[in-house]
Amino acid sequence: MTGIHPDNQAPELKDYNLYASDPALRRAVARGGAGWRDDELLRQGAEYGCEATLRAAEDANRHEPELHTHSRTGERIDLVKFHPAWHTMMGIARRNGIANLPFVDPRPSAWTAYGASLYMHSQIESGSTCPTTMTKACIPVMRLNPALFEATQPKLNATVHDPRDLPFAQKDSMTVGMGMTEKQGGSDVRTNTSRAVPAGRGPWGDEFLITGHKWFFSAPMCDGHLVLAKTEERGSTCFFVPRWRPDGSKNPIQIQRLKDKVGNRSNSSSEVEFKEAWGVLVGDEGRGIPTIIEMATYTRLDCALASAGFIRQALAQALHYTRNRHAFGKALIEQPVMTELLADMALESEAATLLAMDLASHFGSTDPFDVAWRRLVTPAAKFWNCKRAVALTGEAMEVFGGNGYVEDGPMGRLFREAPVNSIWEGSGNVMSLDVLRAVSRNPDDAHLVLDHLQQVASQDSRLRAQAQALRDAVALPPAEFERQARRFTQRLVLTAQACLMLQHASAEASAAFIGSRFDPDWGPVTGITSGTSDPAALLRAAWQ
Repeated sequence: MTGIHPDNQAPELKDYNLYASDPALRRAVARGGAGWRDDELLRQGAEYGCEATLRAAEDANRHEPELHTHSRTGERIDLVKFHPAWHTMMGIARRNGIANLPFVDPRPSAWTAYGASLYMHSQIESGSTCPTTMTKACIPVMRLNPALFEATQPKLNATVHDPRDLPFAQKDSMTVGMGMTEKQGGSDVRTNTSRAVPAGRGPWGDEFLITGHKWFFSAPMCDGHLVLAKTEERGSTCFFVPRWRPDGSKNPIQIQRLKDKVGNRSNSSSEVEFKEAWGVLVGDEGRGIPTIIEMATYTRLDCALASAGFIRQALAQALHYTRNRHAFGKALIEQPVMTELLADMALESEAATLLAMDLASHFGSTDPFDVAWRRLVTPAAKFWNCKRAVALTGEAMEVFGGNGYVEDGPMGRLFREAPVNSIWEGSGNVMSLDVLRAVSRNPDDAHLVLDHLQQVASQDSRLRAQAQALRDAVALPPAEFERQARRFTQRLVLTAQACLMLQHASAEASAAFIGSRFDPDWGPVTGITSGTSDPAALLRAAWQ
């Protein structure tokens, strides 16, 4: 969208189609076999870009959740109230399949279709993705308790949002969150102190009463949570803990306060205390960490997809602004140093989209290579896309100048949103160590991935060197390998992205990516090089 404003102010980017204007996303959907979803994604792209949705997203973040711990008569209600715009965004997310699509549609390509919807939704309102994607990720874990899953499956499969605070059996749909971390341990959930005491056996299996706390409990108004607590006999165990007990009474999960977060402000994150809260066993007793980590694997994919969406939105906003803002006699986008910067951002966006969408296409398959790719690349993609989103949203804010640093523009919220995915579901150090753990525990998987990268990299001498460096690192002694965890993960991601660009991007874009990303000067500052003598061509291809 272009047009010279009389005051040289760029108009708001609105009433555009996020899907139709994103050629890299559309190619990824077709390549992943999800062409059957194309018309629906076009509808969603228009919905996400329309002014009404943009206003709802703004309102959901401006009018933040409110905690009400007690009723007027002094009873504990532990109720979080939301602005109607929050429920609008939750309804859109649910209708668009983000809560369940890949688990209700048996086609493997449903993962690609799902990835496209999440990628677009995150660009417009990210807080509502938290309870929605956790609901999707809980489904394979809930299946470990067949009786419980039979009772919850219709509610999990629903495509409507039901905001009512009732026992889930009385609702049209349900959401499920996660409760892992405690104040004394954070990522080290082995130090958790919450305790679970047996309370008999019911229609859904072994029942327990849980006492303890959770330092981050997102989102407390979910209809249930998968929670870690220790039993006396076996240790850390996973439980389904509903907001309301099966008898209709409120489960004693007391919300202490809502977190005052830097971003993601539409979504309520809380600290809670369990006062003999009722829960039912999910998975094997004593196997709570590996049980709930399966849920985290799916949400880590979501972090990589959402962060690719952040990068894409940063690029879209920067392109729109520089096409409509003039300085020194020409549009900003035509100024050579700005063109170079935007071209570098366009490369970053395409590579991030390729990485996340390709990763999504490997889910839902038991093929040995797909399994190996998921194990190594999921934590690596989360590590890289989430970190790059912070840098790229900052660059886009700077493109706007002072207009980017005010709250009535689009960049403040996007910039504050970007860091959260690097922190949730495992920080950068945790992700890079998970990559190393996958290599050491599953060496055959590591060789499958490295063999594939080496085969694709044979087309380019610079890539061949990177692939060989990965093999050399894997052969290091364990202590030295661990010190290089971040270096190895970065090299793995850049090599994977370069190979994906070689396979699926234009010849111009892949050459520019390899030429820039393996240039010794590339890295700390975006825009040093876009790897091409014609950066404007990259921009023309980035937005259609």
